[in-house]
Amino acid sequence: MRTAYSVSAVRAAEQELMARLPEGALMQRAAAGLAVACAELLGRVYGSRVVLLVGSGDNGGDALYAGARLARRGAGVVAVLLSPERAHAGGLAALRAAGGRVSADPLRDIGRADLVMDGIVGIGGRGGLRPEAARLAGAAREAAIVVAVDLPSGVDADTGEVPGDAVRADATVTFGAYKPGLLIDPARERAGALRLVDIGLRPPATADVEALQHADVAELLPRPAAESDKYRRGVVGVVAGSARYPGAAVLAVAGALRGGAGAVRYVGPAADAVLARFPETLVHTGPPGKAGRVQSWVIGPGLGDESDGLEDVLSADVPVLVDADGLRFLTPDQVRRRAAGTLLTPHAGEAAALLGRGREEVEAARLDSVRELAGRYGATVLLKGSTTLVADPAAGVPVRANPTGTGWLATAGSGDVLSGLTGALLAAGLAPRDAGSVGAYLHGLAARHAAGPRGEPIVASEVAGALGAAWENVVS
Repeated sequence: MRTAYSVSAVRAAEQELMARLPEGALMQRAAAGLAVACAELLGRVYGSRVVLLVGSGDNGGDALYAGARLARRGAGVVAVLLSPERAHAGGLAALRAAGGRVSADPLRDIGRADLVMDGIVGIGGRGGLRPEAARLAGAAREAAIVVAVDLPSGVDADTGEVPGDAVRADATVTFGAYKPGLLIDPARERAGALRLVDIGLRPPATADVEALQHADVAELLPRPAAESDKYRRGVVGVVAGSARYPGAAVLAVAGALRGGAGAVRYVGPAADAVLARFPETLVHTGPPGKAGRVQSWVIGPGLGDESDGLEDVLSADVPVLVDADGLRFLTPDQVRRRAAGTLLTPHAGEAAALLGRGREEVEAARLDSVRELAGRYGATVLLKGSTTLVADPAAGVPVRANPTGTGWLATAGSGDVLSGLTGALLAAGLAPRDAGSVGAYLHGLAARHAAGPRGEPIVASEVAGALGAAWENVVS
């Protein structure tokens, strides 16, 4: 599992470590790891051309010391000093001693570079890049491999927000611990491939943000035992679809069945469409409370303007997932008085409506938005998007960022598949936070599998069909 920590937590851990180490040792550890990562990206260090974009803080010092190491291995290293009078003195001296030099023509040197190191701003930076830095970063992006030092300059390390111009890196070498902004869009897409360098930090026991990996998901996945029957595996109730949107019901049922449910009980007007595609579905005319035994409910996909069944589902003493149109009729009081778990799964537009703000505000501040929604409704919230986030309403619980998302999921009906899949995981006994995290992970893997190695366009039904392959990929 990747765990990410706030700037204040990282700073505290650094101070504790520096008190036990010789002066400058921590920066040398970071520079050594950075130089190794850059050498691997270059392939051949001797004769390569490296440009350092150097700001005024320790981030620039890391770049200068790493550049000195590359220069000693035969690279031609040039430093572009954005604040010459404030450049790290020790790092600059080391670079010059190794044969590096300070650029007299930054744009020319960047245009000739094989690799550019972004050491402009560190994790304490706030706001976007200044115009000159933005101009140089843009030139670097056009000319060479760009490696960000600790995180791309111009992004917010704590939130993943990008308030202005920012570096867009091919890779980010981060030190000691991941920072939340490296795992959350819009900053995440600017970080490129991530590499963590161990410098001996001891971060707190509880992270701010975490991202599951294969081993974590495999441990959480429910598996039927020899004595399992359909009830032990979990029965999902699905209230979805309408005369206008019958396909939403089909896709939600598909997600639930492909997600390992022992059975699916469908309630709604799209029974004929559901049975035509999945004859194993148990259908009922409603209301949901009369449909029979379930271990979880999913309500909302494709309901249109009909809110029938919402109060009935919310009164059930089983976990409930509310998605799509179901969210439009939901109030915080309805959710807070429930004893069983509740999982809300809005996209940015739906989250904006629930919070009473613009969609662009939610997309720009995804971490704050998902935390606020979870607190307001007293429910687990899965905020869909380029980085799907899952927040628990309890204070101090890390938000989970899903690492498997892909732009191919931006297709009609994919959220309906995710709802059914996650409902199956709830029915199997996973807590809402785990069900949402595992569901998002498998959903992303399935989309990648369906799109294939070349990334071909897909439709939601293909995502549902690829869930088995995603499951196998995790457990194999």
